[in-house]
Amino acid sequence: MEEDIHYLQRPGGADLAYCYRPAKAGVKGTTLVFLPGYMSDMEGGKAIALDAWAEAQGRAMLRLDYAGCGASGGEFEEQTLIDWRDDVLFLIEKVTTGSISLIGSSMGGWLMLLVALARPMRVKAIVGVAAAPDFTDWGFSQEQKMTILREGKLEEHSDYSDDPYVTTNKFWQSGEANRLLHKEIAFDGAMRLLHGQNDADVPWAYALEIAKKTRSSDVQVHLIKDGDHRLSRDQDIALLIDVISRLR
Repeated sequence: MEEDIHYLQRPGGADLAYCYRPAKAGVKGTTLVFLPGYMSDMEGGKAIALDAWAEAQGRAMLRLDYAGCGASGGEFEEQTLIDWRDDVLFLIEKVTTGSISLIGSSMGGWLMLLVALARPMRVKAIVGVAAAPDFTDWGFSQEQKMTILREGKLEEHSDYSDDPYVTTNKFWQSGEANRLLHKEIAFDGAMRLLHGQNDADVPWAYALEIAKKTRSSDVQVHLIKDGDHRLSRDQDIALLIDVISRLR
């Protein structure tokens, strides 16, 4: 599967990289939109596998890189959570038509909720994979938060990249200003949450908390007992595709 990378410049923002394939003639279903995690991009294993399945099914799909990530322009450390939400909104509006289903991995699960709340008439379904809303609140110790505030950023070892895991003060402040789990999440569409119970980064209890706080009654949580944070094994991806295939 080879797809050309296209670029669109968001007004006041960076050149955003994306891959989009429209639906085949006569094929119904929402456009799938994959939202990567923090310091990730549209070339990750889950995104590529889902895109291959969507192509085989004739489904429309959009993959994208946030500003400062992957093939997109911009500096990573200049971005905030809301900047990335607005990147997603911009590409959805410029590239896709009709109803969409958002698939958010880790931080992408936070963004999918923010995007769904911003475009309730377009987002029909959301699928979270180890979704991590509000991680600026629960994901850092008090000492780490003080380092972010005092030094402007926190650098940590990353298990998923050779580069350090960097959290800037501006990103952290943006996250704190856009926390969701303290009140009802006013989404009424279908929600599916997949979470590994061996997730060392995002406790699986947050999947239950998201489900509890979401207004919709069409909510299902899938717990994978031996699953880790990435949920990128063959059986994990097969489950993700099966869940998405049942949503139209």
